[in-house]
Amino acid sequence: MLEILRYNEAAQETIEKRLASRNQLDMGEISEKVSGILKKVRENRDEALIEFTEKFDNVKLGREQIKVSNTEIADAIEKIEPGLADAIRKACKNIFAFHEKQREKSWFDINDEGVLLGQLIRPLDTVGVYVPGGTAPLISSLLMSVIPARAAGVRRIIMATPPQKDGSVNPNILFAAKEAGVDEIYRIGGAQAIGALAFGTETVPAVEKICGPGNIYVATAKRMVFGYCGIDIIAGPSEIAVIADDTAVPSFIAADLLSQAEHDPLASSILITDSMLIAMETLSEIEKQVAALERKDIIIESLERYGMIIVVDRIKQAFDIANRIAPEHLELCVRNPFESLGLVKNAGAIFLGNYSSEPVGDYFAGPNHILPTGGTAKFFSPLNVLDFVKRSSVISYNKEALMKNGKDIIRLAECEELTAHANAIKVRLDYLPVHGEENMTLKKEIKKEDLKGDK
Repeated sequence: MLEILRYNEAAQETIEKRLASRNQLDMGEISEKVSGILKKVRENRDEALIEFTEKFDNVKLGREQIKVSNTEIADAIEKIEPGLADAIRKACKNIFAFHEKQREKSWFDINDEGVLLGQLIRPLDTVGVYVPGGTAPLISSLLMSVIPARAAGVRRIIMATPPQKDGSVNPNILFAAKEAGVDEIYRIGGAQAIGALAFGTETVPAVEKICGPGNIYVATAKRMVFGYCGIDIIAGPSEIAVIADDTAVPSFIAADLLSQAEHDPLASSILITDSMLIAMETLSEIEKQVAALERKDIIIESLERYGMIIVVDRIKQAFDIANRIAPEHLELCVRNPFESLGLVKNAGAIFLGNYSSEPVGDYFAGPNHILPTGGTAKFFSPLNVLDFVKRSSVISYNKEALMKNGKDIIRLAECEELTAHANAIKVRLDYLPVHGEENMTLKKEIKKEDLKGDK
C-alpha cells in the first residue's frame, strides 16, 4: 500500500516527481466551461443562477428562494444536535481568540522636521465565503473563513452554499454560519456562486473578497474573477508530512496519515523517520486501521499514488526533506519537538508532539486550517486577519521638509525622465520663497497624541 524508500538522491527525485504530478491536470476543458458559466452569470444575473442550480444541483429555485430566509435559519437552529452545537460554539471561541491576536493598529509618526508618515488599517467592507455543501459539508472551513473576517472588523459577511437535493441548505451549515457571524446566506453553489459574488446580481451583492474551498470548478472560477475582487489562496489537494524518531507512536502516525488521505485521491501523506522499526510498525498500523474506515477506497488510492514512508540516516535529513516539500501540515513526533522547531523553514501549520494531532488544528485549537498547499508554504501563509484588511500609507510633508528634500526628489524624477513628476516639486519650491510662511506648519499644528492608531 505504501512504499518505503531509503533516502538518497534518487529517492529525492522520486519524491519531487510524485508530488509534482498531483498538479498536472488538463485545465483546458474545465477553464472553458467555467468561463462560459461566469459570462452567463455576469450577463443574466439571477436568471443564470436559477438556470445553473437546476442544471447542476437538480433544484428549481424561484428568485425569492436564492437568499435563505430567517425562518429557515431559525428552523435549522432548532434541529441542531446539542452536543454538536456546543462543540461548534467552543471552536468558534477558540478560533476567534487566536485570530483576535493578529489584529494590527493604524500608526502615525512625526519626525523632527514635522514630516508625518503613517499606515492606516481599515477592514474590507464586504466579504463572500463559499462553503461546499456536498456529502461532506465543511463546517470547519466555514468557521476558518468567517471568523478571521469578523475579527478583522469586516462590516458585511455573506455566504454562498449549494442546496441539498430537496432544495434546503444543510442545517448544520446554517447553524455554524450564524454562530460564526455570517450576515446573509445564499442558496447557490459551484462556479456560478463565485460569479455571483464577484459581479453581483439582482439578489446577491458583489463582494470585495471571496474565500473558502471548493472543487476544481470553484477553484478555477476564483482564479478567473481575481481582479474583479480579491481571493484567498487557491488550495490544492491536502497533504501531511510527519517527522518521527524512535519516541513516536506508530498507531498515532498511521491515524494521522490516514486522516489526510481520506480527503481526496490526490492527497499526499508522508512519513519521514530515522527508524526502520517505526517505518515498519506504522505501515502495519495503516493496513490494520484502514480496513475499518468508511472512505477506505479513497484512502487506499491516495496512499498508493502519493503516500510515502522515507527512511533517513539522520533526523536532520528529515527536516531538510520537509523544507523542500513545504507541506501544508507538518507534525513533529520527535523527542524534543520545541527544540526542533527552529529547523522548520517551510510549512503551513506545525504540530508539536505526539498528542498534537492534525485534526486538533483542523477543527478546534484556533489557528486557521486554510493553508498553503503544493509547496506554496515556501512563500504563502495561512489565512489570517490581515487577509481581510487593507493598509493605506499616509504622507504629509510641511514646507520646511519639502524645501530641504525637494531637490533630491527632483533628481530622482529626472533620472527616470519623468519631467512632470519633477515639475510638480519645482512649482512648489518656486512658490515658497514668494509666499513666505503665512501658514502654520504641520510640526506646529499636530501633536502626536492626536494621532492615535485604531484600538
